[in-house]
Amino acid sequence: MRTGKRGLITVAVTVVCAVTVLAAPGTAFAEPAPPPPPGASASATVPAATDEDLEAVREKLDRLYRAAAVATDEYNDAEEKAKRQSAEIVRLARKIVKGQERLDRLRERAGAAAAAQYRGGGLPPEAHLMLSDDPQEFLDGADRVRQGAHATKGLLGELTRTQQDLERYAEDADAQWRKLEAGRKAKAKAQKKIEKQIEAAERLESALEKEERERLARLEERAAQEAQATWLSSGILDEIRGEATAQGEKAVAYATAQIGKPYQWGAEGPKAYDCSGLTSQAWASAGRGIPRTSQAQWRQLEKVGIEDMRPGDLVIYFGDASHVGMYIGDGSVVHAPRPGRTVTIAGAGSMPILGVVRPDPGTAS
Repeated sequence: MRTGKRGLITVAVTVVCAVTVLAAPGTAFAEPAPPPPPGASASATVPAATDEDLEAVREKLDRLYRAAAVATDEYNDAEEKAKRQSAEIVRLARKIVKGQERLDRLRERAGAAAAAQYRGGGLPPEAHLMLSDDPQEFLDGADRVRQGAHATKGLLGELTRTQQDLERYAEDADAQWRKLEAGRKAKAKAQKKIEKQIEAAERLESALEKEERERLARLEERAAQEAQATWLSSGILDEIRGEATAQGEKAVAYATAQIGKPYQWGAEGPKAYDCSGLTSQAWASAGRGIPRTSQAQWRQLEKVGIEDMRPGDLVIYFGDASHVGMYIGDGSVVHAPRPGRTVTIAGAGSMPILGVVRPDPGTAS
């Protein structure tokens, strides 16, 4: 028996808004429908969710998944920093071991020099001259003493420098450990954010019945088509004539070969991807490493005009650079959309474009 679906959807939207604190000020949703009178059929008194209800759900889901995408970038960034910091700690540990071994050898040499000086009695040069039967032998010995003193001075200086290097390596390693620990906390915090947003979105979708989920999917598709049509109506496609480079072709081939694989936040393949995991791995397969996250890709890669983009370029979406797709030509991108979706092809203008970046700027078309 059908219960008050419109009311349930409205309540679900309201609860999710309260949980995630994402609803815009002044946003209002329909009041829950009153319960049916005793003995009355719920389906006879409670209407199905209207398109307006589902549009509110669609907009809310979009905000939730975008918030999850931002948190995913935070998670991926923390993961990348942790990898670099771990590698730096290993490098410093090796330098500390080598430095300690060198310090031990220098101490042995310094000890041997001190023992030799002790065996010489520590007599002043004048005494050695008076005790020597051969003045030339004394002069030769004096020269060796000067050389030895100079070597000892150099040895002590090297010993001091090695000790200072070890202290610096230890301080650097400690700083990297602190950064690593801070990164772990940031990663855990981002993971909680992701899980919270996805859980809220799933809770909202679970309030829909099959027919309503199908209608919601059609609303999402229609919104994307309308955005793409608006983008194409500017005539932009007539201006985009760039051809893919050899590396760009390889990157596009890799990305399109992943079509149908599921989205999973933090994933870099080969079984699942998030949006920047797909683009970074596609370019890695083409022999060019690029930043891991969409925000870092936007910050660090060379920016090009939309009219100049070519297959293989990355289209960055939304004002916070929280999503990325790879341009494949004919006004389309391949991308990993969001949880619950698979890698797919979409219109390049179906989402708000922030800009375009090029992983291989120095390569001729």
